[in-house]
Amino acid sequence: MNRLDQIDILIVEDNPNDAELIVRVLKKQHLANNIFIAEDGEEALSFIFCRDKYSTRSKTNPPKAIFLDLKLPKINGLEVLKEIKSDKETKKLPVVIVTSSKEDPDIKAAYELGANSYVVKPVEFDAFIHAVSNAGL
Repeated sequence: MNRLDQIDILIVEDNPNDAELIVRVLKKQHLANNIFIAEDGEEALSFIFCRDKYSTRSKTNPPKAIFLDLKLPKINGLEVLKEIKSDKETKKLPVVIVTSSKEDPDIKAAYELGANSYVVKPVEFDAFIHAVSNAGL
């Protein structure tokens, strides 16, 4: 498989167990070659916009999808989503919200900011695969 066929995915999750579950589902479905995990919103934005420790990353190779928790340290998930969707170079990136929040205002805010899908943890395998499919993978 050459580099053009590879799928890079960013998981933004501060809980290592939840991140591992997402990784397992993606690998089981052969949906990702390179999986990157950011543990807080600040690191996620640095990765996406090639800043700080990710300054050597190429902006021409953005992740094909982002799985984003809402309840994150430093910068919360809605702020991360807002920044992604308000930038002309990243606004079309598929973002799947994967969070424990079942609160209607969070769901509504995520969709209003441009989320492609919303999955409530604990993630059910079928629901997660459906969300991945809706994100265009």
